[in-house]
Amino acid sequence: MKSLPSARRRFNPAYAAFLLVAFLYGIAGALQTPTLSLFLTTEVKVRPLWVGLFFTVNAVVGIVVSFLLAKRSDRQGDRRKLIILCCTMAVANSLLFAWVRSYAVLISAGVFLAALANTGIPQIFALAREYADRSAREVVMFSAVMRAQLSLAWVIGPPLSFTLALNYGFTVMYLIAATVFVSAVVLVATLLPSMPRNAESVNPVQAARAFGDRDVKILFVASMLMWTCNTMYIIDMPLYITSVLGLPERLAGLLMGTAAGLEIPAMILAGHYAKRFGKRPMMLFAVGAGILFYGGLVLFKFQLALLVLQLFNAIFIGIIAGIGMLYFQELMPGQPGGATTLFTNSISTGIILAGILQGLLAETLGHEAVYWLAFLLAIVAWWLCGRVREA
Repeated sequence: MKSLPSARRRFNPAYAAFLLVAFLYGIAGALQTPTLSLFLTTEVKVRPLWVGLFFTVNAVVGIVVSFLLAKRSDRQGDRRKLIILCCTMAVANSLLFAWVRSYAVLISAGVFLAALANTGIPQIFALAREYADRSAREVVMFSAVMRAQLSLAWVIGPPLSFTLALNYGFTVMYLIAATVFVSAVVLVATLLPSMPRNAESVNPVQAARAFGDRDVKILFVASMLMWTCNTMYIIDMPLYITSVLGLPERLAGLLMGTAAGLEIPAMILAGHYAKRFGKRPMMLFAVGAGILFYGGLVLFKFQLALLVLQLFNAIFIGIIAGIGMLYFQELMPGQPGGATTLFTNSISTGIILAGILQGLLAETLGHEAVYWLAFLLAIVAWWLCGRVREA
C-alpha cells in the first residue's frame, strides 16, 4: 500500500513538463534548421553567398537579443512569461517561413523573430535551474536529462525534416513546426512553475562582477573554441567523406545519427559522475576526447574508423553540452538566465567563426586542413579549461 504514495511523491509533474517542453522545443528546431540552406536555395532562390550571410546575421542578432533578454530576466519579472513570449514568436516565425519567399523579409523580420524564439531554450534551462534549487532537487542530473531531450530531438528531427520537406514541401514542414511550438506554449502556460522575482533580488554590482569574472571569460573562449571545432566538422564532414575520401553520401547521416544517439548516455553519465569528480575534471576529460576525435579524423580515413571515432565525438559533445552550461551557472551564482545565455552565445559565436574558417580553409588548403585546425583548437580549449577554477 505504501508503494503507490511513494511513486506519486517521486513523480513530479513540473519536472515531467520541463522534459517534455525541452523535447518539443528541440524537435521543432531540429525540423527547421537542417533544411534551412536548402530552403533558401530552392524556395527563396538565392546564391550561396546570401545563404551564408543569412546564417551569419541570424547568429549575430540572436546573440544580441538573447543577451539583453537574459540580463533583464535575471533581475525582475516572471521567467515563465518570457518563455511563453519566446514560444509565441517561434510560432510566428514558423508561419512566416511557411508562407513568405522574400529574402528581405526573412532576413529582417524572420531573423528578429528567430532571435526571440531561440532565447526560449536558455530561459527554459534557467527556470529549471531555479526550480531545482528551490525544491532542493538534484540539479546536475536533472539538467543532464533535459539536455538529453535535445539530443533525442536531434536524432529524430533532421531525417524527419528532410522527409517532410522533400516529399510534402516546406510549407507543410514549417506548419508542423508551428504546431509543435503551439503545444509547447500550452505546456509552459499550464504546467511549468511560475517564479517571479523583484528587481532587488539580484545585486547589480555582483552581477556586473560575475559577467566580468576572469574565469567566466576564459570559459567562454574555451567553450567558443569547442563549438567552433564541432561546427566546422558538421559543415565540412559530408563534403570531406564524399569528395576526398570517396565514401557514400549516406555515411554522413549515419555518422551524425550515431554521434547523436551516443550523446544521450554520455550526457546522463556525465550528470551522474559530475558531483563525484567535479565539473572542471569532467570538462578536461571531454575536451581530451575531442582532441582524440579530431586527431583521429586526420589519421584514419576508412568507414569503420570514422564510426568508432563517433564514440569520442559523443563524449566530447555530450559532456560539454550539459556540464558546460552548469559550469557557467555555478561561476555566476544568482544569474541562471545570464549564465545559460552566455553558454548558448558561446555556441552561436563558435558557429559564426566556424563558418568563416571552414570556407576559407576548404577553398584554399583543402578539407584536411579543417580537421588539423579543429585538432589544434581543441588543444587550446583543453589548456584554457585547465585555467578555469572549479565551481
